[in-house]
Amino acid sequence: MSAVLAAADSVNGNLGSIAYGLAAIGPGIGVGIIFGQGVQAMARQPEMVNVIRQNMLLGFALTEALALIGFVVPFVHK
Repeated sequence: MSAVLAAADSVNGNLGSIAYGLAAIGPGIGVGIIFGQGVQAMARQPEMVNVIRQNMLLGFALTEALALIGFVVPFVHK
């Protein structure tokens, strides 16, 4: 048990970068889903391209906001 605690004490450096890497996984997957489904919807209904593109970009902006929050929070709460 003491070996585990000693290993945990030896971790030093900025763990915020690791936290941001983990926080970027969700928005990365979300952006892929948004654009993949958006292109598929445009292919199925070409007459609705403008509406689909508008909704797709809105979803992208909201998803990227989560990535930016994930970037800031680990550095604010040290």
